[in-house]
Amino acid sequence: MTIFVSAAIASLVNLEGFFAVAKAMNDWILATFSSLISWAVFGFVLTCIAVVVSPLGRVTIGGVGAQPILKPWSWFSITLCTTIATGILFWAMAEPLFHLYDPGGAGRGISAASAEAQHFSLVSLFMHWTISPYAIYTVAALTFALAYHNLGKPYSVSGPFVALLGRPLPNGLAAVLDAAILLALVMGMAASLGAGMLLLSGGIADVTGLPNGPLSLALVAIAIGFVVLISSLTGLMKGIRILSVTNIWFFFAFIGFVIIFGPTGDMFGQGSQALVSYASEFLDRSLMIGAASDDHEWAKSWTTFYFANWLAWAPVTAMFLGRIARGYSVRAFVLVNLVLPALFSMVWMSAFGVFAMDVDLSQGGVLKETLDANGPEAVMFRALAEIPLSALMIPILLLLSFVSYVTAADSNTEAISQICKTHSHAMTEADETEPSAPRLKILWVILLCLLAWIMVAFSGIDGVRMLSNVGGLPALFVVLGLQVCLLRMMSQAESLNKQPQELAQASINS
Repeated sequence: MTIFVSAAIASLVNLEGFFAVAKAMNDWILATFSSLISWAVFGFVLTCIAVVVSPLGRVTIGGVGAQPILKPWSWFSITLCTTIATGILFWAMAEPLFHLYDPGGAGRGISAASAEAQHFSLVSLFMHWTISPYAIYTVAALTFALAYHNLGKPYSVSGPFVALLGRPLPNGLAAVLDAAILLALVMGMAASLGAGMLLLSGGIADVTGLPNGPLSLALVAIAIGFVVLISSLTGLMKGIRILSVTNIWFFFAFIGFVIIFGPTGDMFGQGSQALVSYASEFLDRSLMIGAASDDHEWAKSWTTFYFANWLAWAPVTAMFLGRIARGYSVRAFVLVNLVLPALFSMVWMSAFGVFAMDVDLSQGGVLKETLDANGPEAVMFRALAEIPLSALMIPILLLLSFVSYVTAADSNTEAISQICKTHSHAMTEADETEPSAPRLKILWVILLCLLAWIMVAFSGIDGVRMLSNVGGLPALFVVLGLQVCLLRMMSQAESLNKQPQELAQASINS
C-alpha cells in the first residue's frame, strides 16, 4: 500500500515527473518483454487444453461431495462480469476503427479503410478479446481453486506455491509475492477504471452537452467508488450476485438490439470469415512469427497492451474466481471461465465491430472524425445515434458501463482485502460469502479511483496503456509460476479428488 500512497503523493506534487517515470517504465517493458508476454499467453492456451483432456479434468473442485457455493447461472454471470469489466464496452467500437485505418502497420501492406482492413480488424478483435486472454484467467484461477479448495492451502496467491513446495513460503518472500500481485492488480484495475471513466464521461457529455474534462472524470470516479463500496460491503451472495445477474441480462438485451437494427447479415458473414482467419493465423499472431513478424511494433501497442492488462488482473481475480467455483468439475471450470466467455466476446466483438466500421465507411468516415476529435470514448455514442431509439439506448449504455465496472471492481476489492488480512485458519462458508475488512476496502477504493483519475485526466488513453503495461509485468511472472503449479497438479490428479474431510492431509507432494 505504501507504493500506491507514494505514487499518489508524487503525482500530486510533481505531475510531469510522475508521467515521465511512468512512460519510461512503459517503454522499457514494451521493448524488453513484449515477446515473452506473447509466448507465455500462448503457453497458457496450451495448458488449458491439456487440463481438459487430462485426468485432472474429472476432478471436483473441493473434492468429492463438495457443494457449490453458487448456482450455475449465478456462477457464469459473476465470472463473466468480473472478467470483462468495462473493456468490451469501451473498445468494441473504438478499437476496430484504429485497426481499420492502421491495419497492422506498413509491413502488412493492407490499404486503410479497405475490405482487407475490415477483415484484419475483426481478426485482431478476436485475438485480443477471446481465447488467449481468458486462458490467462483460467490458468491462474484454476490453480488457486485447486490449491485452496482441494489442498486446503491458505487463501492467498502464495497458496499454490505452498502446495508446490510442500512447505510455507518464507514470510519475506510471501510478502514480496503479495505486494507484486497487489501492484499488478491495482494498476490493471486503474487502467480499466480509467477506460470506464472515459466512456462514462464521454457519454454524459454527449447526452448533456457538458464539457468532458478532469472535473467530469473526477465526478464519475467518485460515483463509481461510492457504489463499489456499497456493493462490496454487502457480501458475495448479495451485492455481487445481484449486480452480475442483472448486468448479464442488460448485455444480452443490448447486443440483441444492435444485431437487429444493425447490418445483421454483415455481422454474421464477416464474423464467420474472421473466425476462420483467426483460427488459421492464431499460431503466427500468438508467437509473432510468419506474417505477424512484420507488424511487431504494431503488436506492442495493441496485443501486448491487452495481454498486459489481462495479466494485471489475473492473480487477484484468480483468487475470487477460484473461491466461487467450489463444487464444480475442472472441465466445467474451463467451460465457464474460458469457453463461454470467449464465445460471448466473439459474438459481441463481431456485432459491434462490424456495426462501427459499417457506419464509418457508409457515412464518409464520421466515426474516424469523432475518434480523432473527441477520443475513443466518444465513438460508441456517435455510432448509436445511427440506430432507432438512440435517445433510450445511450442512457442504457451509460448505466451498463457503470454497473459493469462496479461488478468487476466489487469482486476484486474483496480479494484485495483478503490478501491484506492474515488468515490463521481456513475460511468458513460464512467467511466466503460475507463482506470483510471494510476499512481496507474503503482505503483501496480511494487509492484506485485517485490513481485512475490522475492518469486519464491528464494523459487520456495513453495513461490507460501505461497503467496496463506496468501492472502486467509483475503479474506475468506470478501467472507463469501458477502455470508450473497447475502442470504439477496434473500429474497428481488422484490426490486432489479427496473427500472434504481429507483436505487438510492432502498434499501435492504426497
